Amino acid sequence: MVDVETTGLGRDDRIVSVAVYQLGARGDVEDHWYSVVNPQRDPGPTWIHGLTAEMLADAPLFADIAGELGQRLTGRVLVAHNAVFDWTMLAREYARAGGAPPVEQRLCTIRLSKVLGLPLKNHKLETLAAYFGVAQRRAHHALDDARVLAEAFRPSLHRAAARRLALPLLSCVPLSEWAAVPAPGGPRGGRQGWRSGGRRRPCPYPNPGRYEPGGRLMPGMRVAFSGDTAVERDLLEERACAAGLGVTNGVTRTTSLLVTNDPDAVTSKVLKAKTYGTPVVDEAEFTRLLADAAPPPEA
Repeated sequence: MVDVETTGLGRDDRIVSVAVYQLGARGDVEDHWYSVVNPQRDPGPTWIHGLTAEMLADAPLFADIAGELGQRLTGRVLVAHNAVFDWTMLAREYARAGGAPPVEQRLCTIRLSKVLGLPLKNHKLETLAAYFGVAQRRAHHALDDARVLAEAFRPSLHRAAARRLALPLLSCVPLSEWAAVPAPGGPRGGRQGWRSGGRRRPCPYPNPGRYEPGGRLMPGMRVAFSGDTAVERDLLEERACAAGLGVTNGVTRTTSLLVTNDPDAVTSKVLKAKTYGTPVVDEAEFTRLLADAAPPPEA
């Protein structure tokens, strides 16, 4: 079980604390570990995580704890609440330190609760904890959040085993591939060039319409993404743009394709796709389609 507290939610934000609970195959706690981290910048929402600049001034840098943290992650499945966030923050920190987290798979407890059909009013950690009768002592403290998650995960794991349900595992892809995308006017490995000031570049091709199942992706098709992905979302979107597709934030009647690994999720994008009859594919199928996409016309 992993929990990180951060300076914010953006790609340039940093980790200020990280905690790990190691569990056995039946969900029993084997060990736990915690460290604060000097983010080398403003700590962000101190009213949430409680860590001030003064408290973090003498804390180790992420590079200083990367090895010790890595020993606790090696050979394990990274389990977290909204796992794509914790995984992405860790992957970015390891990339800054010149490495990659030794994790091959992750499991999101939000997605697991959906697989189990738990009658939760929302998918907050406190709601999951209350459902299983787990008491929170220090919300948004990485170590206590990891403990709460570990105690709530154990009965979830047992329920999945009793019903012989497959755990919703996703592969973890390191961020080293970002080095192949040069920033405009900058060296390789710099800030990615497919966005300017956080904005996607507009698609230069007209929308040819919806994707036809069994057919090819065509330049100008508009694609939307929903939910967790194994490949970091920004990188997946960059690949779509490189193939001549237009990436959109939402689903409309003109959306050509929705990509999601959770087609049964009750999200606005999935519901709109069903309403409009927009084709839906998972990430693996989308990756295959990208490899066979029709090439953009010559400039």
